[in-house]
Amino acid sequence: MTTPPPESHPVPHHESPVEVDDHLVSMYSPEFAADPHRAYHEMRDRYGSVAPVELAPGIPATLVIGYRDAVRILHDPEHFPADPRTWQRTVAFDCPVLPILEWRPNALRSAGLEHVRYREVISASINKVDLHALHATVEEIAVPLINSFSGSGAADLVSQYAFPLSFDAVNAMLGCPPEIGQQVAVATAAIFEGIDADKGNAMLTEALMELITCKRATPGDDVTTRLLQHPTKLSDAELLHQLVILYGAGIEPQQNLIVNTLRLMLTDDRFAGDILGGSLSTRDALDEVLFTDPPMANFCVTYPRQPILLNDIWLPAHEPVVISMAACNNDPAINAGTHTGNRSHLAWGAGPHACPAQSAAYLIAQDAIDQLLDVLPDMRLAVGDHELVWRPGPFHRALATLPVTFPVQSATDSAAITSPDPGTVT
Repeated sequence: MTTPPPESHPVPHHESPVEVDDHLVSMYSPEFAADPHRAYHEMRDRYGSVAPVELAPGIPATLVIGYRDAVRILHDPEHFPADPRTWQRTVAFDCPVLPILEWRPNALRSAGLEHVRYREVISASINKVDLHALHATVEEIAVPLINSFSGSGAADLVSQYAFPLSFDAVNAMLGCPPEIGQQVAVATAAIFEGIDADKGNAMLTEALMELITCKRATPGDDVTTRLLQHPTKLSDAELLHQLVILYGAGIEPQQNLIVNTLRLMLTDDRFAGDILGGSLSTRDALDEVLFTDPPMANFCVTYPRQPILLNDIWLPAHEPVVISMAACNNDPAINAGTHTGNRSHLAWGAGPHACPAQSAAYLIAQDAIDQLLDVLPDMRLAVGDHELVWRPGPFHRALATLPVTFPVQSATDSAAITSPDPGTVT
């Protein structure tokens, strides 16, 4: 039996042609954020399907950039569990990625029967979301946002549209009052950015406990109430952490999906021309982005219970194994270069931890984009595509801003988009 080596980062088996390399690719640097696809290409040339990386200073991990290896891992929770508790005992309390990776009693960070229990509650609560009502809700949110800048001739589609729309949409689904939701938004941003993440974590806990108290006193037809009323009878701590995962998935990734798709439609002649011509839809553009620039580019983190040999590379025990959905989707071994109608990407994950809210996420993004383009079809990027700034961070693919210009819309021009009757939204 081959004894695995003791090193703390992925190293080659004795038969591997890859040489040991002490350099770990920094996934938190502005340089990586600016051009991750070049980094994936260089890693693939040097390491093959898995590469040694750093998620933060002093936090090593394995990045999986081969599609077939990623699918194998995502469908093998026995050898690749999502429970990080052993790993997190080895990192400092102020580690910038700890708040997003640390163990929580929810489906994302649990394994075995615990995962099954939490997943059942989350899925049951999300599956009862009325998508017809959600469509009306997104329109109700989008209308005043678009009207607020349509007369100015310019806007930042991140801060003025995608973020507030995603934020209000998830609040509506969860039945969260605006004042509590605002605290959640600030806390979630701090966690994803890795800036004051520990403070953000404390703020998030306080806000979500307030939401639980609110919905227990005043139940509604919303996801939070359904979590509270589920026969599993989760504790308050468990309820809080189901809400953490719902907010984490509902704001940042949703915002990035909308923004990255709008960027594609504004910069790629295939989409800009064909969409206006009617041969490609917003859904096609969304699928293109989910392949090329998924909103969570590197995620689906697991922690092997023991060293595992994968393609002649030893993966260390209890060290993060991160799936690069962006790199795997563009793996030359499986990527034929065409994405229209193809939804074999890993942007939603796969296996037992696959995203349970795909339908709602698609609907929100598609409706948000269609509402905007209906009113501002002549919108143009205000700067060159190469001038756009991508926010640093190991997990997301996120623009700092998306500045656009468009012909000023008068009150008459924008009259076609008006708020629906509030009575039609439930």
